[in-house]
Amino acid sequence: MNITKKVSVIIATSLAAVVISLVLISFQSPNFKTSKSLEIFYSFFRDLNILYVDSTDPEELMQTGIEAMLQSLDPYSEFISEENRDDLEFQTTGEYGGMGALIQETEGFPMVAEIYEGSPAHKAGLFVGDKIVAINGINVKGIKVDKASKLLKGTPKSTLNLRIIRSNTSDTLTFSFNREKIHIPSVAYHGIVGSDIGYLRLSGFTAETYRETERAVKELIEKNKAKSLIIDLRGNPGGLLYEAVRVVNLFVPRNQLVVFTKGQIKDFDQEYKTSARPLNTEIPIIVLVDRSSASASEIVAGALQDLDRAVIIGERTFGKGLVQTTRDLPYNTKIKITTAKYYIPSGRCIQAIDFAKRNEDGSIHYIPDSLMKPFKTVNGRTVLDGGGILPDIQHSTKGYNRFITSLYTGRMFFNYANSYRISNEKIEKANSFSLTTNDIEEFKKFVSTQNFEYQTQTERMLAEVIKASKEEELYAQAQSLIDSLNSKIKGNVAYEIDRNSDDVTTLLEEEIVSRYYYQRGRFERFVNRDEMVAKAVEVLKDEAKFKSILYPKMSSPQ
Repeated sequence: MNITKKVSVIIATSLAAVVISLVLISFQSPNFKTSKSLEIFYSFFRDLNILYVDSTDPEELMQTGIEAMLQSLDPYSEFISEENRDDLEFQTTGEYGGMGALIQETEGFPMVAEIYEGSPAHKAGLFVGDKIVAINGINVKGIKVDKASKLLKGTPKSTLNLRIIRSNTSDTLTFSFNREKIHIPSVAYHGIVGSDIGYLRLSGFTAETYRETERAVKELIEKNKAKSLIIDLRGNPGGLLYEAVRVVNLFVPRNQLVVFTKGQIKDFDQEYKTSARPLNTEIPIIVLVDRSSASASEIVAGALQDLDRAVIIGERTFGKGLVQTTRDLPYNTKIKITTAKYYIPSGRCIQAIDFAKRNEDGSIHYIPDSLMKPFKTVNGRTVLDGGGILPDIQHSTKGYNRFITSLYTGRMFFNYANSYRISNEKIEKANSFSLTTNDIEEFKKFVSTQNFEYQTQTERMLAEVIKASKEEELYAQAQSLIDSLNSKIKGNVAYEIDRNSDDVTTLLEEEIVSRYYYQRGRFERFVNRDEMVAKAVEVLKDEAKFKSILYPKMSSPQ
Protein backbone atom coordinates (compact mmCIF):
# COMPACT_ATOMS: atom_id res chain seq x y z
CA MET A 1 0.00 0.00 0.00
CA ASN A 2 1.52 3.37 -1.04
CA ILE A 3 1.83 6.41 1.17
CA THR A 4 -1.19 8.13 -0.38
CA LYS A 5 -3.46 5.14 0.26
CA LYS A 6 -2.16 4.80 3.86
CA VAL A 7 -2.88 8.46 4.51
CA SER A 8 -6.36 8.08 2.97
CA VAL A 9 -7.12 5.06 5.18
CA ILE A 10 -5.90 6.90 8.29
CA ILE A 11 -7.98 9.98 7.43
CA ALA A 12 -11.08 7.87 6.68
CA THR A 13 -10.65 5.89 9.90
CA SER A 14 -10.20 9.09 11.90
CA LEU A 15 -13.26 10.69 10.30
CA ALA A 16 -15.33 7.59 11.03
CA ALA A 17 -14.19 7.69 14.65
CA VAL A 18 -15.11 11.38 14.88
CA VAL A 19 -18.56 10.76 13.34
CA ILE A 20 -19.23 7.84 15.71
CA SER A 21 -18.10 9.96 18.66
CA LEU A 22 -20.33 12.83 17.58
CA VAL A 23 -23.30 10.46 17.16
CA LEU A 24 -22.68 8.96 20.61
CA ILE A 25 -22.35 12.43 22.15
CA SER A 26 -25.52 13.62 20.40
CA PHE A 27 -27.41 10.57 21.68
CA GLN A 28 -26.30 11.47 25.22
CA SER A 29 -26.97 15.22 24.95
CA PRO A 30 -29.87 16.84 26.81
CA ASN A 31 -31.39 18.01 23.50
CA PHE A 32 -31.51 14.46 22.14
CA LYS A 33 -32.97 13.14 25.41
CA THR A 34 -35.68 15.78 25.23
CA SER A 35 -36.52 15.00 21.58
CA LYS A 36 -36.50 11.27 22.25
CA SER A 37 -38.73 11.62 25.33
CA LEU A 38 -41.20 13.86 23.49
CA GLU A 39 -41.43 11.40 20.58
CA ILE A 40 -42.07 8.48 22.96
CA PHE A 41 -44.61 10.52 24.95
CA TYR A 42 -46.48 11.59 21.81
CA SER A 43 -46.67 8.01 20.49
CA PHE A 44 -47.71 6.67 23.90
CA PHE A 45 -50.39 9.33 24.35
CA ARG A 46 -51.76 8.82 20.82
CA ASP A 47 -51.98 5.02 21.10
CA LEU A 48 -53.44 5.19 24.61
CA ASN A 49 -56.30 7.40 23.44
CA ILE A 50 -56.95 5.40 20.25
CA LEU A 51 -56.54 1.82 21.45
CA TYR A 52 -57.66 1.78 25.10
CA VAL A 53 -60.64 -0.51 25.70
CA ASP A 54 -62.85 2.27 27.11
CA SER A 55 -63.27 5.83 25.92
CA THR A 56 -60.74 8.29 27.32
CA ASP A 57 -60.69 12.04 27.93
CA PRO A 58 -57.46 13.39 26.37
CA GLU A 59 -57.56 16.62 28.38
CA GLU A 60 -58.03 14.77 31.65
CA LEU A 61 -55.23 12.33 30.84
CA MET A 62 -52.89 15.17 29.90
CA GLN A 63 -53.75 17.03 33.13
CA THR A 64 -52.96 13.89 35.13
CA GLY A 65 -49.65 13.48 33.32
CA ILE A 66 -48.66 17.10 33.86
CA GLU A 67 -49.52 16.95 37.56
CA ALA A 68 -47.51 13.73 37.99
CA MET A 69 -44.46 15.31 36.33
CA LEU A 70 -44.68 18.38 38.55
CA GLN A 71 -45.09 16.28 41.70
CA SER A 72 -41.69 14.72 41.01
CA LEU A 73 -40.07 18.17 41.20
CA ASP A 74 -41.27 20.54 43.93
CA PRO A 75 -44.64 21.76 45.24
CA TYR A 76 -44.19 25.28 43.85
CA SER A 77 -44.04 24.51 40.13
CA GLU A 78 -47.56 24.26 38.72
CA PHE A 79 -49.61 24.20 35.54
CA ILE A 80 -52.25 26.93 35.40
CA SER A 81 -55.24 26.13 33.24
CA GLU A 82 -57.29 28.77 31.47
CA GLU A 83 -60.00 28.37 34.12
CA ASN A 84 -57.54 29.11 36.95
CA ARG A 85 -55.83 32.16 35.46
CA ASP A 86 -57.95 34.40 37.71
CA ASP A 87 -56.48 32.67 40.77
CA LEU A 88 -52.97 33.57 39.60
CA GLU A 89 -54.07 37.15 39.01
CA PHE A 90 -55.41 37.32 42.55
CA GLN A 91 -52.15 35.93 43.99
CA THR A 92 -50.10 38.65 42.29
CA THR A 93 -52.45 41.64 42.57
CA GLY A 94 -54.67 40.82 45.54
CA GLU A 95 -57.66 41.81 43.39
CA TYR A 96 -60.67 40.03 41.90
CA GLY A 97 -64.26 40.74 40.88
CA GLY A 98 -66.78 39.48 43.40
CA MET A 99 -68.73 40.14 46.58
CA GLY A 100 -65.83 40.32 49.06
CA ALA A 101 -66.25 37.27 51.27
CA LEU A 102 -64.63 33.93 52.01
CA ILE A 103 -66.77 30.81 51.82
CA GLN A 104 -66.45 27.26 53.10
CA GLU A 105 -68.61 24.15 52.96
CA THR A 106 -70.94 23.30 55.84
CA GLU A 107 -73.94 20.96 55.94
CA GLY A 108 -73.78 20.59 52.16
CA PHE A 109 -73.94 24.32 51.39
CA PRO A 110 -71.38 27.07 50.73
CA MET A 111 -71.29 29.19 53.89
CA VAL A 112 -70.04 32.75 54.37
CA ALA A 113 -66.97 32.29 56.61
CA GLU A 114 -65.59 35.84 56.57
CA ILE A 115 -66.68 39.20 55.16
CA TYR A 116 -64.34 42.00 54.11
CA GLU A 117 -65.21 45.38 55.56
CA GLY A 118 -66.67 47.77 52.98
CA SER A 119 -67.27 45.00 50.45
CA PRO A 120 -70.55 44.43 48.53
CA ALA A 121 -71.32 41.54 50.89
CA HIS A 122 -70.86 43.85 53.88
CA LYS A 123 -72.93 46.67 52.41
CA ALA A 124 -75.70 44.28 51.33
CA GLY A 125 -76.10 42.99 54.88
CA LEU A 126 -74.78 39.45 54.63
CA PHE A 127 -73.66 37.85 57.91
CA VAL A 128 -70.88 35.38 58.62
CA GLY A 129 -72.58 32.00 58.94
CA ASP A 130 -75.14 32.62 56.19
CA LYS A 131 -75.64 29.42 54.16
CA ILE A 132 -75.94 30.09 50.43
CA VAL A 133 -78.62 27.95 48.77
CA ALA A 134 -78.79 29.61 45.34
CA ILE A 135 -76.50 31.83 43.23
CA ASN A 136 -78.19 33.66 40.35
CA GLY A 137 -80.96 31.07 40.40
CA ILE A 138 -78.60 28.08 40.45
CA ASN A 139 -79.18 25.65 43.32
CA VAL A 140 -75.78 25.14 44.97
CA LYS A 141 -76.62 22.44 47.51
CA GLY A 142 -73.84 19.84 47.41
CA ILE A 143 -71.67 21.91 45.08
CA LYS A 144 -67.92 22.07 45.73
CA VAL A 145 -66.59 25.27 47.23
CA ASP A 146 -64.29 26.05 44.28
CA LYS A 147 -67.24 25.85 41.85
CA ALA A 148 -69.39 28.00 44.13
CA SER A 149 -66.54 30.52 44.31
CA LYS A 150 -66.41 30.76 40.51
CA LEU A 151 -70.16 31.42 40.43
CA LEU A 152 -69.79 34.18 43.00
CA LYS A 153 -66.93 35.87 41.15
CA GLY A 154 -67.48 37.87 38.01
CA THR A 155 -67.08 41.16 36.20
CA PRO A 156 -67.41 44.24 38.42
CA LYS A 157 -70.86 45.90 38.15
CA SER A 158 -72.50 42.61 37.13
CA THR A 159 -75.49 41.55 39.24
CA LEU A 160 -75.28 38.87 41.89
CA ASN A 161 -78.51 37.36 43.26
CA LEU A 162 -78.27 35.22 46.38
CA ARG A 163 -80.72 33.19 48.39
CA ILE A 164 -79.49 32.34 51.88
CA ILE A 165 -80.51 30.66 55.11
CA ARG A 166 -79.48 32.74 58.10
CA SER A 167 -77.39 30.96 60.74
CA ASN A 168 -79.29 29.54 63.74
CA THR A 169 -82.65 30.55 62.23
CA SER A 170 -85.05 29.16 59.68
CA ASP A 171 -85.16 32.48 57.85
CA THR A 172 -84.63 32.40 54.09
CA LEU A 173 -83.48 35.75 52.74
CA THR A 174 -82.71 37.07 49.26
CA PHE A 175 -80.06 39.61 48.31
CA SER A 176 -79.38 41.38 45.03
CA PHE A 177 -76.34 43.61 44.54
CA ASN A 178 -73.53 44.32 42.11
CA ARG A 179 -70.14 42.71 42.20
CA GLU A 180 -67.20 45.06 42.66
CA LYS A 181 -63.46 44.98 42.20
CA ILE A 182 -62.26 43.55 45.50
CA HIS A 183 -58.80 44.43 46.77
CA ILE A 184 -57.38 42.49 49.71
CA PRO A 185 -54.85 44.78 51.40
CA SER A 186 -51.39 43.43 52.19
CA VAL A 187 -51.26 45.48 55.38
CA ALA A 188 -54.01 43.70 57.27
CA TYR A 189 -53.75 46.05 60.26
CA HIS A 190 -51.59 48.83 61.65
CA GLY A 191 -51.77 50.73 64.90
CA ILE A 192 -49.97 51.72 68.09
CA VAL A 193 -49.05 49.34 70.93
CA GLY A 194 -47.19 50.12 74.12
CA SER A 195 -47.93 53.90 73.86
CA ASP A 196 -45.34 54.76 71.18
CA ILE A 197 -44.55 51.58 69.24
CA GLY A 198 -45.94 51.19 65.73
CA TYR A 199 -47.28 47.80 64.73
CA LEU A 200 -48.14 46.57 61.24
CA ARG A 201 -49.26 43.13 60.10
CA LEU A 202 -48.39 42.10 56.53
CA SER A 203 -50.50 39.23 55.18
CA GLY A 204 -48.76 38.80 51.80
CA PHE A 205 -46.63 40.40 49.10
CA THR A 206 -48.72 41.50 46.13
CA ALA A 207 -48.33 44.34 43.63
CA GLU A 208 -49.38 47.04 46.14
CA THR A 209 -47.53 45.80 49.24
CA TYR A 210 -44.76 48.40 49.10
CA ARG A 211 -47.17 51.33 48.68
CA GLU A 212 -49.47 50.09 51.43
CA THR A 213 -46.54 49.49 53.79
CA GLU A 214 -45.07 52.91 53.02
CA ARG A 215 -48.39 54.63 53.78
CA ALA A 216 -48.84 52.66 57.01
CA VAL A 217 -45.30 53.36 58.25
CA LYS A 218 -45.60 57.07 57.40
CA GLU A 219 -48.85 57.29 59.33
CA LEU A 220 -47.40 55.48 62.33
CA ILE A 221 -44.29 57.69 62.45
CA GLU A 222 -45.65 61.07 61.39
CA LYS A 223 -49.23 61.01 62.71
CA ASN A 224 -49.00 58.59 65.63
CA LYS A 225 -45.42 59.57 66.63
CA ALA A 226 -44.15 55.99 66.74
CA LYS A 227 -40.55 55.78 67.98
CA SER A 228 -40.03 52.15 66.97
CA LEU A 229 -41.73 49.52 64.79
CA ILE A 230 -42.94 45.94 64.99
CA ILE A 231 -43.40 44.30 61.58
CA ASP A 232 -45.47 41.15 61.97
CA LEU A 233 -44.81 38.55 59.24
CA ARG A 234 -46.30 35.57 61.06
CA GLY A 235 -48.39 33.42 58.76
CA ASN A 236 -47.24 35.42 55.73
CA PRO A 237 -46.75 32.94 52.82
CA GLY A 238 -44.83 35.42 50.65
CA GLY A 239 -45.52 36.51 47.10
CA LEU A 240 -43.70 38.89 44.75
CA LEU A 241 -39.94 39.05 45.25
CA TYR A 242 -39.51 42.63 44.07
CA GLU A 243 -42.15 43.84 46.51
CA ALA A 244 -40.10 42.30 49.33
CA VAL A 245 -37.05 44.20 48.06
CA ARG A 246 -39.01 47.47 48.01
CA VAL A 247 -40.28 46.92 51.57
CA VAL A 248 -36.69 46.44 52.76
CA ASN A 249 -35.82 49.63 50.85
CA LEU A 250 -38.05 51.59 53.24
CA PHE A 251 -35.50 51.03 55.99
CA VAL A 252 -32.07 50.71 54.32
CA PRO A 253 -30.10 53.09 52.06
CA ARG A 254 -30.20 53.14 48.28
CA ASN A 255 -27.99 50.71 46.27
CA GLN A 256 -27.95 48.06 49.00
CA LEU A 257 -28.03 44.44 47.83
CA VAL A 258 -31.13 42.75 49.29
CA VAL A 259 -31.26 39.44 47.42
CA PHE A 260 -29.67 37.74 44.43
CA THR A 261 -30.83 34.70 42.47
CA LYS A 262 -28.95 31.85 40.79
CA GLY A 263 -30.46 29.40 38.31
CA GLN A 264 -29.37 26.79 35.79
CA ILE A 265 -29.87 29.37 33.05
CA LYS A 266 -27.76 32.51 33.41
CA ASP A 267 -30.71 34.72 32.47
CA PHE A 268 -32.14 33.95 35.90
CA ASP A 269 -29.03 35.13 37.73
CA GLN A 270 -29.99 38.58 38.98
CA GLU A 271 -29.15 41.02 41.75
CA TYR A 272 -31.90 43.01 43.43
CA LYS A 273 -30.72 46.21 45.07
CA THR A 274 -32.58 49.04 46.73
CA SER A 275 -33.15 51.81 44.21
CA ALA A 276 -35.30 54.39 46.00
CA ARG A 277 -34.73 56.87 48.76
CA PRO A 278 -35.45 55.14 52.10
CA LEU A 279 -38.20 56.30 54.43
CA ASN A 280 -36.30 55.85 57.71
CA THR A 281 -32.92 54.18 58.26
CA GLU A 282 -32.69 54.78 62.02
CA ILE A 283 -35.97 53.74 63.66
CA PRO A 284 -35.56 50.53 65.75
CA ILE A 285 -37.37 47.57 64.20
CA ILE A 286 -38.43 44.15 65.41
CA VAL A 287 -39.73 41.57 62.92
CA LEU A 288 -42.00 38.78 64.15
CA VAL A 289 -41.90 35.44 62.31
CA ASP A 290 -43.16 31.90 62.73
CA ARG A 291 -43.05 28.54 60.93
CA SER A 292 -45.54 29.80 58.34
CA SER A 293 -43.47 32.85 57.35
CA ALA A 294 -42.18 31.92 53.90
CA SER A 295 -40.64 33.11 50.65
CA ALA A 296 -40.85 36.91 50.29
CA SER A 297 -41.46 37.34 54.02
CA GLU A 298 -38.22 35.41 54.63
CA ILE A 299 -36.41 37.75 52.25
CA VAL A 300 -37.58 40.75 54.30
CA ALA A 301 -36.76 39.16 57.66
CA GLY A 302 -33.47 37.65 56.45
CA ALA A 303 -32.24 40.79 54.69
CA LEU A 304 -33.02 43.01 57.71
CA GLN A 305 -31.22 40.46 59.90
CA ASP A 306 -28.17 40.19 57.61
CA LEU A 307 -27.92 43.98 57.42
CA ASP A 308 -28.31 44.25 61.21
CA ARG A 309 -31.27 46.53 60.63
CA ALA A 310 -33.82 44.63 62.74
CA VAL A 311 -34.05 42.12 65.57
CA ILE A 312 -35.97 38.98 64.61
CA ILE A 313 -38.23 37.38 67.23
CA GLY A 314 -40.30 34.21 66.99
CA GLU A 315 -39.90 30.74 65.51
CA ARG A 316 -37.66 29.45 62.74
CA THR A 317 -39.31 30.31 59.43
CA PHE A 318 -40.57 27.91 56.76
CA GLY A 319 -37.41 27.79 54.63
CA LYS A 320 -38.49 28.53 51.05
CA GLY A 321 -35.51 29.82 49.12
CA LEU A 322 -36.82 29.07 45.62
CA VAL A 323 -37.95 31.53 42.94
CA GLN A 324 -40.76 30.83 40.47
CA THR A 325 -41.18 32.32 37.02
CA THR A 326 -44.47 32.34 35.10
CA ARG A 327 -44.49 31.65 31.35
CA ASP A 328 -47.32 31.61 28.81
CA LEU A 329 -48.35 28.32 27.18
CA PRO A 330 -50.79 27.64 24.31
CA TYR A 331 -54.56 28.06 24.71
CA ASN A 332 -54.34 30.69 27.46
CA THR A 333 -52.59 28.36 29.89
CA LYS A 334 -49.47 29.09 31.90
CA ILE A 335 -46.70 27.34 33.76
CA LYS A 336 -45.25 28.59 37.02
CA ILE A 337 -41.86 26.93 37.30
CA THR A 338 -39.01 27.08 39.80
CA THR A 339 -36.11 28.69 37.95
CA ALA A 340 -33.67 29.80 40.63
CA LYS A 341 -32.67 29.86 44.28
CA TYR A 342 -32.39 33.13 46.12
CA TYR A 343 -29.62 34.30 48.43
CA ILE A 344 -29.87 37.13 50.96
CA PRO A 345 -27.12 39.75 51.67
CA SER A 346 -24.81 37.53 53.76
CA GLY A 347 -24.72 35.08 50.85
CA ARG A 348 -26.83 32.37 52.47
CA CYS A 349 -29.74 30.46 50.94
CA ILE A 350 -32.39 29.49 53.46
CA GLN A 351 -34.05 26.68 51.44
CA ALA A 352 -34.93 23.95 53.96
CA ILE A 353 -35.66 21.07 51.57
CA ASP A 354 -33.44 19.69 48.84
CA PHE A 355 -36.01 18.45 46.32
CA ALA A 356 -33.24 17.23 43.97
CA LYS A 357 -31.96 14.74 46.56
CA ARG A 358 -34.86 12.57 47.66
CA ASN A 359 -34.67 9.65 50.06
CA GLU A 360 -34.79 6.08 48.74
CA ASP A 361 -38.54 5.88 49.34
CA GLY A 362 -39.09 9.08 47.33
CA SER A 363 -39.72 11.26 50.37
CA ILE A 364 -38.25 14.75 50.53
CA HIS A 365 -34.84 15.42 52.01
CA TYR A 366 -34.54 18.07 54.73
CA ILE A 367 -31.18 19.73 55.15
CA PRO A 368 -29.99 18.65 58.65
CA ASP A 369 -28.82 21.28 61.14
CA SER A 370 -25.37 19.68 61.15
CA LEU A 371 -24.86 20.61 57.48
CA MET A 372 -25.91 24.24 57.82
CA LYS A 373 -23.08 26.62 57.01
CA PRO A 374 -22.24 29.80 58.95
CA PHE A 375 -22.35 33.26 57.36
CA LYS A 376 -21.73 36.72 58.78
CA THR A 377 -23.99 39.75 59.09
CA VAL A 378 -22.72 43.28 58.48
CA ASN A 379 -21.74 43.59 62.15
CA GLY A 380 -20.09 40.17 62.25
CA ARG A 381 -22.88 38.16 63.85
CA THR A 382 -23.08 34.50 62.83
CA VAL A 383 -26.15 33.36 60.90
CA LEU A 384 -26.87 30.01 59.24
CA ASP A 385 -28.13 28.93 55.83
CA GLY A 386 -30.66 26.18 55.04
CA GLY A 387 -33.71 25.63 57.20
CA GLY A 388 -35.26 29.09 57.22
CA ILE A 389 -34.43 32.22 59.18
CA LEU A 390 -33.43 31.47 62.77
CA PRO A 391 -34.67 34.34 64.99
CA ASP A 392 -32.29 36.35 67.17
CA ILE A 393 -34.71 35.70 70.04
CA GLN A 394 -36.59 32.42 69.80
CA HIS A 395 -40.07 32.67 71.26
CA SER A 396 -43.02 30.36 70.64
CA THR A 397 -46.61 31.28 71.33
CA LYS A 398 -48.32 29.11 73.94
CA GLY A 399 -50.53 26.50 72.38
CA TYR A 400 -54.05 25.56 73.46
CA ASN A 401 -54.96 22.34 75.21
CA ARG A 402 -57.11 19.57 73.72
CA PHE A 403 -60.37 20.93 75.08
CA ILE A 404 -59.90 24.42 73.64
CA THR A 405 -58.74 22.90 70.35
CA SER A 406 -61.86 20.72 70.26
CA LEU A 407 -64.11 23.74 70.82
CA TYR A 408 -62.32 25.55 68.01
CA THR A 409 -62.35 22.73 65.46
CA GLY A 410 -65.94 21.95 66.42
CA ARG A 411 -66.82 25.55 65.43
CA MET A 412 -68.28 26.32 68.85
CA PHE A 413 -66.69 29.79 69.01
CA PHE A 414 -67.57 30.45 65.37
CA ASN A 415 -71.20 29.35 65.68
CA TYR A 416 -71.83 31.14 68.96
CA ALA A 417 -70.43 34.39 67.53
CA ASN A 418 -72.90 34.07 64.63
CA SER A 419 -75.77 33.59 67.06
CA TYR A 420 -74.59 36.50 69.21
CA ARG A 421 -74.45 38.81 66.18
CA ILE A 422 -78.04 38.00 65.23
CA SER A 423 -79.25 38.73 68.77
CA ASN A 424 -77.15 41.85 69.37
CA GLU A 425 -77.14 44.66 66.83
CA LYS A 426 -74.22 46.56 68.38
CA ILE A 427 -71.35 46.05 70.82
CA GLU A 428 -68.71 48.31 72.34
CA LYS A 429 -65.54 49.22 70.46
CA ALA A 430 -63.29 46.32 69.53
CA ASN A 431 -60.75 46.89 72.28
CA SER A 432 -63.34 47.66 74.97
CA PHE A 433 -65.75 44.81 74.44
CA SER A 434 -65.88 42.13 77.14
CA LEU A 435 -68.20 39.22 77.89
CA THR A 436 -70.13 39.04 81.13
CA THR A 437 -70.49 36.04 83.43
CA ASN A 438 -74.00 35.64 82.08
CA ASP A 439 -72.63 35.55 78.51
CA ILE A 440 -70.33 32.66 79.42
CA GLU A 441 -73.27 30.82 80.97
CA GLU A 442 -75.17 31.34 77.73
CA PHE A 443 -72.19 29.94 75.84
CA LYS A 444 -72.31 26.80 78.01
CA LYS A 445 -76.01 26.35 77.22
CA PHE A 446 -75.31 26.92 73.52
CA VAL A 447 -72.57 24.27 73.41
CA SER A 448 -74.90 21.81 75.16
CA THR A 449 -77.34 22.13 72.23
CA GLN A 450 -74.72 21.57 69.53
CA ASN A 451 -74.05 17.83 69.93
CA PHE A 452 -70.54 18.73 71.03
CA GLU A 453 -68.78 15.84 72.71
CA TYR A 454 -65.43 15.99 74.41
CA GLN A 455 -63.45 12.96 75.48
CA THR A 456 -60.56 13.48 77.89
CA GLN A 457 -57.23 11.79 77.31
CA THR A 458 -57.92 9.68 80.41
CA GLU A 459 -61.21 8.51 78.87
CA ARG A 460 -59.38 7.53 75.69
CA MET A 461 -56.85 5.52 77.66
CA LEU A 462 -59.61 3.87 79.69
CA ALA A 463 -61.33 2.87 76.43
CA GLU A 464 -58.12 1.10 75.42
CA VAL A 465 -58.02 -0.66 78.78
CA ILE A 466 -61.64 -1.79 78.33
CA LYS A 467 -60.85 -3.10 74.85
CA ALA A 468 -57.80 -4.99 76.10
CA SER A 469 -59.68 -6.41 79.10
CA LYS A 470 -62.41 -7.77 76.84
CA GLU A 471 -59.87 -9.38 74.51
CA GLU A 472 -58.21 -11.05 77.52
CA GLU A 473 -61.60 -11.95 79.04
CA LEU A 474 -60.92 -9.91 82.19
CA TYR A 475 -63.63 -7.29 81.70
CA ALA A 476 -66.31 -9.04 83.80
CA GLN A 477 -64.01 -9.14 86.81
CA ALA A 478 -63.10 -5.45 86.53
CA GLN A 479 -66.40 -4.03 85.25
CA SER A 480 -67.59 -2.46 88.53
CA LEU A 481 -64.20 -0.78 89.02
CA ILE A 482 -64.14 0.41 85.41
CA ASP A 483 -67.69 1.79 85.63
CA SER A 484 -66.84 3.66 88.82
CA LEU A 485 -63.70 5.13 87.27
CA ASN A 486 -65.53 6.03 84.08
CA SER A 487 -68.19 8.00 85.97
CA LYS A 488 -65.49 10.02 87.76
CA ILE A 489 -63.40 10.91 84.70
CA LYS A 490 -66.15 11.43 82.11
CA GLY A 491 -65.63 14.78 80.41
CA ASN A 492 -67.92 17.53 81.67
CA VAL A 493 -68.09 20.33 79.10
CA ALA A 494 -69.43 22.98 81.49
CA TYR A 495 -66.71 22.11 84.00
CA GLU A 496 -64.02 22.26 81.31
CA ILE A 497 -65.26 25.69 80.14
CA ASP A 498 -64.93 26.99 83.71
CA ARG A 499 -61.52 25.36 84.09
CA ASN A 500 -60.31 27.02 80.86
CA SER A 501 -62.23 30.26 81.33
CA ASP A 502 -59.36 32.60 80.36
CA ASP A 503 -58.75 30.96 76.98
CA VAL A 504 -62.46 30.47 76.31
CA THR A 505 -63.23 34.12 77.04
CA THR A 506 -60.30 35.44 74.98
CA LEU A 507 -61.12 33.41 71.87
CA LEU A 508 -64.85 33.97 72.15
CA GLU A 509 -64.47 37.74 72.52
CA GLU A 510 -62.11 37.86 69.54
CA GLU A 511 -64.56 35.88 67.39
CA ILE A 512 -67.54 38.06 68.39
CA VAL A 513 -65.62 41.29 67.78
CA SER A 514 -64.82 40.13 64.24
CA ARG A 515 -68.54 39.94 63.45
CA TYR A 516 -68.93 43.67 64.05
CA TYR A 517 -65.49 45.14 63.25
CA TYR A 518 -64.24 42.52 60.77
CA GLN A 519 -60.56 41.77 60.22
CA ARG A 520 -59.49 45.17 61.53
CA GLY A 521 -61.27 44.59 64.84
CA ARG A 522 -59.94 41.05 65.18
CA PHE A 523 -56.35 42.27 64.83
CA GLU A 524 -56.90 45.30 67.06
CA ARG A 525 -58.04 43.00 69.82
CA PHE A 526 -55.46 40.31 69.12
CA VAL A 527 -52.41 42.57 69.04
CA ASN A 528 -52.99 43.96 72.50
CA ARG A 529 -53.22 40.46 74.01
CA ASP A 530 -50.58 38.58 72.02
CA GLU A 531 -47.60 37.36 74.02
CA MET A 532 -45.12 37.60 71.13
CA VAL A 533 -46.09 41.24 70.54
CA ALA A 534 -45.64 41.78 74.29
CA LYS A 535 -42.15 40.26 74.03
CA ALA A 536 -41.30 42.63 71.17
CA VAL A 537 -42.53 45.61 73.18
CA GLU A 538 -40.37 44.48 76.11
CA VAL A 539 -37.23 44.30 73.94
CA LEU A 540 -37.88 47.64 72.23
CA LYS A 541 -38.30 49.36 75.59
CA ASP A 542 -34.95 47.93 76.74
CA GLU A 543 -32.65 49.95 74.50
CA ALA A 544 -29.50 48.33 75.88
CA LYS A 545 -30.76 44.83 75.16
CA PHE A 546 -31.91 45.79 71.67
CA LYS A 547 -28.53 47.28 70.76
CA SER A 548 -26.58 44.40 72.30
CA ILE A 549 -28.24 42.02 69.82
CA LEU A 550 -27.50 44.06 66.71
CA TYR A 551 -24.11 45.44 67.81
CA PRO A 552 -22.28 42.72 69.75
CA LYS A 553 -19.02 43.80 71.38
CA MET A 554 -16.12 42.88 69.16
CA SER A 555 -12.88 41.94 70.95
CA SER A 556 -9.97 44.06 69.79
CA PRO A 557 -6.32 42.92 69.66
CA GLN A 558 -4.12 44.06 72.58
